[in-house]
Amino acid sequence: MNETATVVLVGYGEVGTKSSNVRAKMERLLCTNLQAVLDDRALAGNVDRTWSRLLVRDIDDPEAVAAACAEVPGVVWTRPSLVCEPTLDAIVSTCRELTTDHPDGASFAIDADRIGSADHHGFTSRDIERETGSTVVEATGEPVDLDNPDRTYRIECREETAYLSARRFDGPGGLPLGTQRKTVSLVSGGIDSPVATWELMRRGCEVVPVYVDLGDFGGADHRARAIETVRTIARRAPNANMRVHVVPAGDVVERLMDTIEDTRMLSLRRVMLVIAAEVAADEHAHSIVTGESLGQKSSQTGGNLAVTEAAVDYPVHRPLLTRDKTDIVATARDLGTYDDSTLPVGCERVAPRHPETNASLAAVEATEPDDLFDLAVEAAHKRTVVPLGGSS
Repeated sequence: MNETATVVLVGYGEVGTKSSNVRAKMERLLCTNLQAVLDDRALAGNVDRTWSRLLVRDIDDPEAVAAACAEVPGVVWTRPSLVCEPTLDAIVSTCRELTTDHPDGASFAIDADRIGSADHHGFTSRDIERETGSTVVEATGEPVDLDNPDRTYRIECREETAYLSARRFDGPGGLPLGTQRKTVSLVSGGIDSPVATWELMRRGCEVVPVYVDLGDFGGADHRARAIETVRTIARRAPNANMRVHVVPAGDVVERLMDTIEDTRMLSLRRVMLVIAAEVAADEHAHSIVTGESLGQKSSQTGGNLAVTEAAVDYPVHRPLLTRDKTDIVATARDLGTYDDSTLPVGCERVAPRHPETNASLAAVEATEPDDLFDLAVEAAHKRTVVPLGGSS
């Protein structure tokens, strides 16, 4: 009798293009991140790194493990899989096991690869596809559709083991978190900034979230919402310790309201960047992240972005720069941050009646109080750090 075991295969993309040493380091880090997610969600499973493949063994709930692992940066796909001996008879028998939950009326295709030396097996990939395809037809009575199948049976036959699966969970891709060091992300709790934060995490950056509390122009609801959106994203990287740095900037905002009119929002953005830069210096981060999208708001026109960025020497990453709002909203929904991002943001109350859309740096600097950035730095030093497991 053919004996099978159940594992979850984990596929990556860019990691596989790196040199052997870099690839090995990234694979080990990805394993650590995967294990952290499983442990955080109390899912049984041990992440194992084999040649050219990551997999999770000793699992109780393959679907839940595959779904959880598919949320981790660096993962392209996951597959709950049956493992069997790399013989044609064993593969055919195991494929029959996979058909027990084949949906009624669902067409199918077989996607098989025989990997390794041809001398190691007495059959080809086409042989696997032909034999297992016949088995699926016999077991289900459903038709083959090679162009647009409802279900694809994926078979990977290696020299020592064969893996068979019928379900795939798509992951975010990118690089393992922690491979690109730290960045500071300005989070407002709106729709855009959590998505921007996630995009840098997806590219391997550890993120230090910074929430600038606008005092009477923000409020407890805004702060709680910002922390909650970070908490939602952090579930995908529980070992990253994404504590939120809350900066009390109410006094700075009041100063802006008293002294600046049309370019007030630009000066507020500049203050936020100066605060983020101060945190970046303390946290040894290499850059700042914002949720700005070109032309989405008056402060985000091409000219105005140049003016605000001039306030700091750090690189300012804007991963949403060219994305449409509908695309950003769709990503927020996928991440689970959208529902906590629908309250009005405090800085809307700071916006002047006639905001400047094409300011010059000289004009903005001329309206700013001489001590504005000193106040921003002072506010940054008064920040509190909120653990995501604690009260918001």
